[in-house]
Amino acid sequence: MVALLVLVFVVGYLGIVLEHNISIDKSSSALLTGALCWTVVAFMSHDPDHMNEELLHHLSEIASILFFLMGAMTIVELIDTYDGFDIITDRITTRSQTKLLWIICILTFFLSALLDNLTTTIVMVTLVKKLIEDQKLKLVFVGIIVVAANAGGAWSPMGDVTTTMLWIGGQITATNVITTLIVPSLVCMLVPLLFLTPSLKGELPKKMFSNGEGHQTQAEKYIIFFTGIGGLISVPIFKTVTHLPPFMGMLLALGVLWLVTELLLKNKEEHFRNNYSVYKALEKVDMPSVLFFLGILLAVSALQTEGVLRGLAGWLSDNISNQTVIVTLIGLLSSIVDNVPLVAASMGMYDLSTFPTDDRFWELLAYCAGTGGSALIIGSAAGVAAMGMEKINFFWYVKKISWLALIGYFAGIGVYLLMFPN
Repeated sequence: MVALLVLVFVVGYLGIVLEHNISIDKSSSALLTGALCWTVVAFMSHDPDHMNEELLHHLSEIASILFFLMGAMTIVELIDTYDGFDIITDRITTRSQTKLLWIICILTFFLSALLDNLTTTIVMVTLVKKLIEDQKLKLVFVGIIVVAANAGGAWSPMGDVTTTMLWIGGQITATNVITTLIVPSLVCMLVPLLFLTPSLKGELPKKMFSNGEGHQTQAEKYIIFFTGIGGLISVPIFKTVTHLPPFMGMLLALGVLWLVTELLLKNKEEHFRNNYSVYKALEKVDMPSVLFFLGILLAVSALQTEGVLRGLAGWLSDNISNQTVIVTLIGLLSSIVDNVPLVAASMGMYDLSTFPTDDRFWELLAYCAGTGGSALIIGSAAGVAAMGMEKINFFWYVKKISWLALIGYFAGIGVYLLMFPN
Protein backbone atom coordinates (compact mmCIF):
# COMPACT_ATOMS: atom_id res chain seq x y z
CA MET A 1 0.00 0.00 0.00
CA VAL A 2 2.94 2.31 0.56
CA ALA A 3 3.84 1.76 -3.08
CA LEU A 4 0.29 2.79 -4.03
CA LEU A 5 0.63 5.94 -1.92
CA VAL A 6 3.88 6.87 -3.65
CA LEU A 7 2.30 6.08 -7.04
CA VAL A 8 -0.67 8.39 -6.35
CA PHE A 9 1.74 11.15 -5.32
CA VAL A 10 3.89 10.70 -8.43
CA VAL A 11 0.89 10.66 -10.79
CA GLY A 12 -0.53 13.76 -9.09
CA TYR A 13 2.86 15.44 -9.28
CA LEU A 14 2.98 14.70 -13.02
CA GLY A 15 -0.52 16.16 -13.37
CA ILE A 16 0.75 19.41 -11.84
CA VAL A 17 3.86 19.40 -13.99
CA LEU A 18 1.92 18.69 -17.20
CA GLU A 19 -0.83 21.22 -16.43
CA HIS A 20 -0.72 22.89 -19.85
CA ASN A 21 -0.30 19.62 -21.76
CA ILE A 22 -3.36 17.94 -20.26
CA SER A 23 -5.36 21.21 -19.92
CA ILE A 24 -6.24 20.51 -16.28
CA ASP A 25 -5.63 23.25 -13.73
CA LYS A 26 -2.82 22.45 -11.29
CA SER A 27 -5.04 23.33 -8.32
CA SER A 28 -7.43 20.56 -9.32
CA SER A 29 -4.57 18.04 -9.63
CA ALA A 30 -3.11 19.13 -6.29
CA LEU A 31 -6.41 18.84 -4.40
CA LEU A 32 -7.12 15.43 -5.94
CA THR A 33 -3.63 14.25 -5.05
CA GLY A 34 -3.90 15.44 -1.46
CA ALA A 35 -7.34 13.88 -0.96
CA LEU A 36 -6.42 10.58 -2.66
CA CYS A 37 -3.16 10.26 -0.73
CA TRP A 38 -5.03 10.52 2.54
CA THR A 39 -7.66 8.08 1.23
CA VAL A 40 -4.88 5.54 0.69
CA VAL A 41 -3.57 6.28 4.20
CA ALA A 42 -7.10 5.63 5.54
CA PHE A 43 -7.21 2.17 3.92
CA MET A 44 -3.73 1.41 5.28
CA SER A 45 -4.58 2.48 8.82
CA HIS A 46 -5.74 -0.01 11.47
CA ASP A 47 -6.52 2.76 13.94
CA PRO A 48 -8.93 5.37 12.47
CA ASP A 49 -8.78 7.54 15.59
CA HIS A 50 -4.98 7.79 15.43
CA MET A 51 -5.14 8.48 11.69
CA ASN A 52 -7.61 11.32 12.23
CA GLU A 53 -5.39 12.75 14.96
CA GLU A 54 -2.47 12.71 12.53
CA LEU A 55 -4.55 14.38 9.81
CA LEU A 56 -5.77 17.10 12.16
CA HIS A 57 -2.22 17.63 13.45
CA HIS A 58 -0.94 18.17 9.91
CA LEU A 59 -4.00 20.24 9.02
CA SER A 60 -3.24 22.66 11.86
CA GLU A 61 0.26 23.20 10.45
CA ILE A 62 -1.08 23.54 6.91
CA ALA A 63 -3.82 25.95 8.01
CA SER A 64 -1.25 28.16 9.72
CA ILE A 65 0.64 28.45 6.42
CA LEU A 66 -2.55 29.11 4.44
CA PHE A 67 -3.81 31.79 6.86
CA PHE A 68 -0.36 33.39 6.76
CA LEU A 69 -0.44 33.32 2.95
CA MET A 70 -3.96 34.73 2.69
CA GLY A 71 -3.20 37.47 5.21
CA ALA A 72 -0.03 38.51 3.40
CA MET A 73 -1.72 38.44 -0.01
CA THR A 74 -4.63 40.56 1.26
CA ILE A 75 -2.29 43.18 2.77
CA VAL A 76 -0.28 43.35 -0.45
CA GLU A 77 -3.42 43.59 -2.59
CA LEU A 78 -4.80 46.38 -0.39
CA ILE A 79 -1.55 48.35 -0.67
CA ASP A 80 -1.70 47.83 -4.43
CA THR A 81 -5.34 48.96 -4.55
CA TYR A 82 -4.26 52.29 -3.06
CA ASP A 83 -1.28 52.45 -5.47
CA GLY A 84 0.96 52.32 -2.42
CA PHE A 85 3.75 50.56 -4.31
CA ASP A 86 4.14 53.68 -6.43
CA ILE A 87 6.05 55.03 -3.44
CA ILE A 88 8.76 52.49 -4.31
CA THR A 89 8.38 52.25 -8.08
CA ASP A 90 8.46 56.04 -8.55
CA ARG A 91 11.86 56.02 -6.87
CA ILE A 92 13.22 53.36 -9.20
CA THR A 93 14.18 55.72 -11.98
CA THR A 94 16.42 53.41 -14.00
CA ARG A 95 15.04 52.15 -17.29
CA SER A 96 17.88 49.69 -17.81
CA GLN A 97 16.71 46.07 -17.63
CA THR A 98 20.05 45.02 -16.15
CA LYS A 99 20.11 47.66 -13.41
CA LEU A 100 16.47 46.97 -12.56
CA LEU A 101 17.24 43.25 -12.25
CA TRP A 102 20.04 43.91 -9.76
CA ILE A 103 17.97 46.41 -7.76
CA ILE A 104 15.03 44.00 -7.52
CA CYS A 105 17.19 41.01 -6.54
CA ILE A 106 19.19 42.86 -3.88
CA LEU A 107 15.97 44.27 -2.40
CA THR A 108 14.44 40.78 -2.44
CA PHE A 109 17.50 39.19 -0.81
CA PHE A 110 17.59 41.49 2.21
CA LEU A 111 13.83 41.94 2.53
CA SER A 112 13.45 38.14 2.60
CA ALA A 113 15.78 37.94 5.60
CA LEU A 114 13.80 40.67 7.36
CA LEU A 115 10.31 39.34 6.58
CA ASP A 116 10.40 35.83 5.10
CA ASN A 117 10.77 34.41 1.60
CA LEU A 118 7.04 33.86 1.05
CA THR A 119 5.87 37.37 2.01
CA THR A 120 8.79 38.95 0.17
CA THR A 121 7.99 37.04 -3.01
CA ILE A 122 4.38 38.25 -2.93
CA VAL A 123 5.51 41.86 -2.42
CA MET A 124 8.27 41.80 -5.06
CA VAL A 125 6.20 40.01 -7.72
CA THR A 126 3.53 42.69 -7.24
CA LEU A 127 6.20 45.37 -7.70
CA VAL A 128 7.54 43.76 -10.87
CA LYS A 129 4.03 43.53 -12.32
CA LYS A 130 3.79 47.31 -11.98
CA LEU A 131 7.23 47.93 -13.48
CA ILE A 132 7.32 45.52 -16.41
CA GLU A 133 4.65 45.02 -19.03
CA ASP A 134 6.39 42.56 -21.38
CA GLN A 135 5.24 39.08 -20.26
CA LYS A 136 8.42 37.17 -21.17
CA LEU A 137 10.67 39.64 -19.39
CA LYS A 138 8.32 39.73 -16.41
CA LEU A 139 8.51 35.94 -16.04
CA VAL A 140 12.32 36.05 -16.03
CA PHE A 141 12.26 38.63 -13.25
CA VAL A 142 9.71 36.63 -11.25
CA GLY A 143 11.77 33.46 -11.67
CA ILE A 144 14.94 35.09 -10.36
CA ILE A 145 12.94 36.68 -7.52
CA VAL A 146 12.17 33.15 -6.30
CA VAL A 147 15.90 32.33 -6.29
CA ALA A 148 16.78 35.58 -4.49
CA ALA A 149 13.99 35.22 -1.93
CA ASN A 150 15.00 31.67 -1.01
CA ALA A 151 18.66 32.66 -0.81
CA GLY A 152 17.79 35.64 1.40
CA GLY A 153 15.63 33.50 3.68
CA ALA A 154 18.32 30.86 4.27
CA TRP A 155 20.67 33.00 6.38
CA SER A 156 18.06 34.51 8.68
CA PRO A 157 16.29 32.68 11.54
CA MET A 158 13.06 34.34 10.35
CA GLY A 159 13.63 34.07 6.61
CA ASP A 160 12.51 30.50 5.97
CA VAL A 161 10.25 28.02 7.77
CA THR A 162 13.01 25.40 7.97
CA THR A 163 15.56 27.85 9.35
CA THR A 164 13.00 28.91 11.95
CA MET A 165 12.41 25.23 12.84
CA LEU A 166 16.12 24.65 13.38
CA TRP A 167 16.39 27.86 15.40
CA ILE A 168 13.45 27.03 17.66
CA GLY A 169 14.65 23.42 17.99
CA GLY A 170 18.02 24.58 19.29
CA GLN A 171 20.03 23.21 16.36
CA ILE A 172 21.26 26.70 15.38
CA THR A 173 21.53 30.08 17.07
CA ALA A 174 20.46 33.33 15.41
CA THR A 175 23.81 35.08 15.49
CA ASN A 176 25.73 32.07 14.24
CA VAL A 177 23.44 31.27 11.32
CA ILE A 178 23.59 34.90 10.15
CA THR A 179 27.38 35.13 10.31
CA THR A 180 28.06 31.73 8.73
CA LEU A 181 25.43 31.64 5.99
CA ILE A 182 25.13 35.22 4.73
CA VAL A 183 28.12 34.88 2.38
CA PRO A 184 27.13 31.48 0.88
CA SER A 185 23.55 32.72 0.51
CA LEU A 186 24.73 35.92 -1.17
CA VAL A 187 26.81 33.83 -3.60
CA CYS A 188 23.74 31.66 -4.24
CA MET A 189 21.96 34.80 -5.49
CA LEU A 190 24.87 36.59 -7.19
CA VAL A 191 26.08 33.70 -9.38
CA PRO A 192 22.71 33.27 -11.19
CA LEU A 193 22.54 37.07 -11.54
CA LEU A 194 25.96 37.17 -13.19
CA PHE A 195 24.93 34.46 -15.65
CA LEU A 196 21.58 36.08 -16.42
CA THR A 197 22.75 39.69 -16.75
CA PRO A 198 24.33 39.42 -20.27
CA SER A 199 21.03 38.15 -21.70
CA LEU A 200 19.15 41.29 -20.63
CA LYS A 201 19.71 44.22 -22.93
CA GLY A 202 17.87 47.41 -23.72
CA GLU A 203 15.61 49.67 -21.71
CA LEU A 204 12.05 49.61 -20.48
CA PRO A 205 9.51 52.05 -21.94
CA LYS A 206 9.30 55.21 -19.87
CA LYS A 207 5.52 55.14 -19.57
CA MET A 208 5.58 52.05 -17.36
CA PHE A 209 7.08 53.79 -14.39
CA SER A 210 4.17 55.97 -13.45
CA ASN A 211 0.44 56.00 -13.91
CA GLY A 212 -0.54 58.72 -11.45
CA GLU A 213 -4.17 57.67 -11.66
CA GLY A 214 -6.50 56.94 -8.80
CA HIS A 215 -8.92 58.77 -6.62
CA GLN A 216 -7.25 58.33 -3.26
CA THR A 217 -5.24 61.18 -1.75
CA GLN A 218 -1.48 61.06 -1.32
CA ALA A 219 -1.99 60.96 2.45
CA GLU A 220 -4.21 57.87 2.20
CA LYS A 221 -1.69 56.16 -0.09
CA TYR A 222 1.14 56.75 2.40
CA ILE A 223 -0.97 55.71 5.39
CA ILE A 224 -1.98 52.40 3.81
CA PHE A 225 1.53 51.71 2.50
CA PHE A 226 3.38 52.29 5.74
CA THR A 227 0.71 50.61 7.87
CA GLY A 228 0.79 47.56 5.60
CA ILE A 229 4.57 47.30 5.30
CA GLY A 230 4.94 48.03 9.02
CA GLY A 231 2.51 45.22 9.72
CA LEU A 232 4.49 42.78 7.57
CA ILE A 233 7.76 43.74 9.24
CA SER A 234 6.19 43.37 12.69
CA VAL A 235 5.26 39.71 12.10
CA PRO A 236 8.69 38.21 12.99
CA ILE A 237 8.97 40.64 15.92
CA PHE A 238 5.51 39.57 17.14
CA LYS A 239 6.55 35.93 16.89
CA THR A 240 9.75 36.52 18.87
CA VAL A 241 7.98 38.43 21.64
CA THR A 242 4.83 36.31 22.01
CA HIS A 243 6.08 32.89 20.76
CA LEU A 244 2.79 32.61 18.86
CA PRO A 245 2.84 31.20 15.30
CA PRO A 246 3.62 33.72 12.51
CA PHE A 247 0.09 33.54 11.08
CA MET A 248 -1.25 35.16 14.27
CA GLY A 249 1.03 38.14 13.72
CA MET A 250 -0.07 38.32 10.10
CA LEU A 251 -3.76 38.25 11.07
CA LEU A 252 -3.09 40.98 13.65
CA ALA A 253 -1.37 43.09 10.97
CA LEU A 254 -4.32 42.54 8.61
CA GLY A 255 -6.79 43.45 11.36
CA VAL A 256 -4.98 46.71 12.09
CA LEU A 257 -4.78 47.61 8.40
CA TRP A 258 -8.46 46.76 7.97
CA LEU A 259 -9.35 49.05 10.89
CA VAL A 260 -7.24 51.88 9.42
CA THR A 261 -8.94 51.40 6.04
CA GLU A 262 -12.40 51.55 7.61
CA LEU A 263 -11.51 54.78 9.38
CA LEU A 264 -10.20 56.32 6.16
CA LEU A 265 -13.37 55.32 4.27
CA LYS A 266 -15.78 56.31 7.03
CA ASN A 267 -17.02 59.51 5.42
CA LYS A 268 -16.40 58.59 1.78
CA GLU A 269 -19.02 58.15 -0.94
CA GLU A 270 -20.41 54.67 -1.54
CA HIS A 271 -18.68 54.03 -4.89
CA PHE A 272 -15.35 55.08 -3.37
CA ARG A 273 -15.85 52.72 -0.42
CA ASN A 274 -16.63 49.87 -2.80
CA ASN A 275 -13.44 50.41 -4.82
CA TYR A 276 -11.03 50.88 -1.91
CA SER A 277 -12.38 48.63 0.84
CA VAL A 278 -10.73 45.45 2.10
CA TYR A 279 -13.51 43.51 0.39
CA LYS A 280 -12.19 44.71 -2.96
CA ALA A 281 -8.68 43.47 -2.04
CA LEU A 282 -10.11 40.12 -0.92
CA GLU A 283 -11.71 39.69 -4.34
CA LYS A 284 -8.23 39.90 -5.89
CA VAL A 285 -6.66 37.28 -3.62
CA ASP A 286 -5.75 34.26 -5.75
CA MET A 287 -7.74 31.50 -4.04
CA PRO A 288 -6.82 28.80 -6.63
CA SER A 289 -3.19 29.27 -5.55
CA VAL A 290 -4.19 28.85 -1.90
CA LEU A 291 -6.07 25.64 -2.76
CA PHE A 292 -3.08 24.44 -4.79
CA PHE A 293 -0.92 24.98 -1.72
CA LEU A 294 -3.46 23.07 0.39
CA GLY A 295 -3.42 20.07 -1.95
CA ILE A 296 0.37 19.89 -2.18
CA LEU A 297 0.85 20.11 1.59
CA LEU A 298 -1.85 17.50 2.24
CA ALA A 299 -0.15 15.08 -0.15
CA VAL A 300 3.26 15.61 1.43
CA SER A 301 1.80 15.23 4.94
CA ALA A 302 0.38 11.83 3.90
CA LEU A 303 3.87 10.72 2.85
CA GLN A 304 5.21 12.00 6.14
CA THR A 305 2.54 10.19 8.17
CA GLU A 306 3.42 6.84 6.61
CA GLY A 307 7.12 7.41 7.20
CA VAL A 308 8.06 7.63 3.53
CA LEU A 309 10.17 10.76 3.99
CA ARG A 310 11.80 9.50 7.18
CA GLY A 311 12.56 6.24 5.40
CA LEU A 312 14.12 8.18 2.54
CA ALA A 313 16.28 10.13 4.97
CA GLY A 314 17.28 6.87 6.67
CA TRP A 315 18.21 5.30 3.33
CA LEU A 316 20.42 8.27 2.53
CA SER A 317 22.13 7.96 5.91
CA ASP A 318 22.68 4.20 5.55
CA ASN A 319 23.99 4.30 2.00
CA ILE A 320 25.98 7.54 1.92
CA SER A 321 28.61 8.09 4.57
CA ASN A 322 29.53 11.68 3.65
CA GLN A 323 27.31 14.07 5.62
CA THR A 324 27.91 16.93 3.17
CA VAL A 325 26.59 14.80 0.30
CA ILE A 326 23.56 13.77 2.38
CA VAL A 327 22.67 17.37 3.23
CA THR A 328 23.21 18.43 -0.40
CA LEU A 329 20.83 15.69 -1.58
CA ILE A 330 18.25 16.66 1.06
CA GLY A 331 18.37 20.19 -0.34
CA LEU A 332 17.77 18.91 -3.87
CA LEU A 333 14.96 16.63 -2.68
CA SER A 334 13.29 19.68 -1.15
CA SER A 335 12.62 20.88 -4.71
CA ILE A 336 10.40 17.81 -5.23
CA VAL A 337 8.72 17.49 -1.84
CA ASP A 338 8.28 20.12 0.83
CA ASN A 339 11.45 21.04 2.72
CA VAL A 340 9.63 21.20 6.08
CA PRO A 341 9.03 17.44 6.52
CA LEU A 342 12.51 16.69 5.15
CA VAL A 343 14.12 18.93 7.76
CA ALA A 344 11.78 17.55 10.43
CA ALA A 345 12.90 14.03 9.47
CA SER A 346 16.55 15.09 9.68
CA MET A 347 15.97 16.66 13.11
CA GLY A 348 14.42 13.38 14.23
CA MET A 349 17.27 11.26 12.87
CA TYR A 350 20.13 13.30 14.26
CA ASP A 351 19.79 14.60 17.82
CA LEU A 352 21.87 17.28 19.51
CA SER A 353 24.11 14.66 21.09
CA THR A 354 25.17 13.56 17.60
CA PHE A 355 25.46 17.05 16.16
CA PRO A 356 25.48 19.77 18.86
CA THR A 357 24.07 23.29 18.46
CA ASP A 358 25.68 25.26 15.61
CA ASP A 359 27.39 22.16 14.23
CA ARG A 360 28.38 22.45 10.57
CA PHE A 361 25.77 19.81 9.74
CA TRP A 362 22.89 22.00 10.94
CA GLU A 363 24.29 25.13 9.29
CA LEU A 364 24.65 23.44 5.91
CA LEU A 365 21.20 21.86 6.31
CA ALA A 366 19.70 25.32 6.89
CA TYR A 367 21.36 26.59 3.70
CA CYS A 368 20.52 23.57 1.53
CA ALA A 369 16.92 23.21 2.69
CA GLY A 370 16.34 26.93 2.22
CA THR A 371 17.88 27.30 -1.24
CA GLY A 372 17.52 23.84 -2.81
CA GLY A 373 13.81 24.34 -3.43
CA SER A 374 14.62 27.00 -6.03
CA ALA A 375 15.62 24.24 -8.46
CA LEU A 376 11.92 23.67 -9.30
CA ILE A 377 9.05 26.16 -9.26
CA ILE A 378 6.97 24.01 -6.90
CA GLY A 379 9.94 23.26 -4.65
CA SER A 380 9.39 26.15 -2.24
CA ALA A 381 6.62 28.27 -0.76
CA ALA A 382 8.03 31.27 -2.63
CA GLY A 383 7.94 29.36 -5.91
CA VAL A 384 4.39 28.13 -5.39
CA ALA A 385 3.23 31.68 -4.62
CA ALA A 386 4.98 33.07 -7.70
CA MET A 387 3.59 30.25 -9.85
CA GLY A 388 0.07 31.09 -8.73
CA MET A 389 0.44 34.85 -9.14
CA GLU A 390 1.99 34.78 -12.61
CA LYS A 391 0.81 31.39 -13.96
CA ILE A 392 4.39 30.24 -14.54
CA ASN A 393 4.70 27.06 -16.60
CA PHE A 394 6.65 24.26 -14.87
CA PHE A 395 8.77 23.44 -17.91
CA TRP A 396 9.43 27.10 -18.70
CA TYR A 397 10.92 27.44 -15.22
CA VAL A 398 13.01 24.28 -15.70
CA LYS A 399 14.34 25.60 -19.00
CA LYS A 400 14.99 29.22 -18.01
CA ILE A 401 15.60 29.32 -14.24
CA SER A 402 16.37 25.86 -12.82
CA TRP A 403 19.91 25.68 -14.19
CA LEU A 404 20.65 29.13 -12.79
CA ALA A 405 19.27 28.12 -9.40
CA LEU A 406 21.38 24.93 -9.39
CA ILE A 407 24.57 26.80 -10.29
CA GLY A 408 23.93 29.24 -7.44
CA TYR A 409 23.04 26.37 -5.07
CA PHE A 410 26.28 24.47 -5.66
CA ALA A 411 28.34 27.69 -5.71
CA GLY A 412 27.02 28.57 -2.25
CA ILE A 413 27.84 25.09 -0.95
CA GLY A 414 31.34 25.42 -2.41
CA VAL A 415 31.88 28.78 -0.71
CA TYR A 416 30.61 27.38 2.60
CA LEU A 417 33.04 24.43 2.40
CA LEU A 418 35.90 26.80 1.59
CA MET A 419 35.00 28.99 4.55
CA PHE A 420 34.60 26.06 6.94
CA PRO A 421 36.69 23.09 5.73
CA ASN A 422 36.14 19.85 7.60
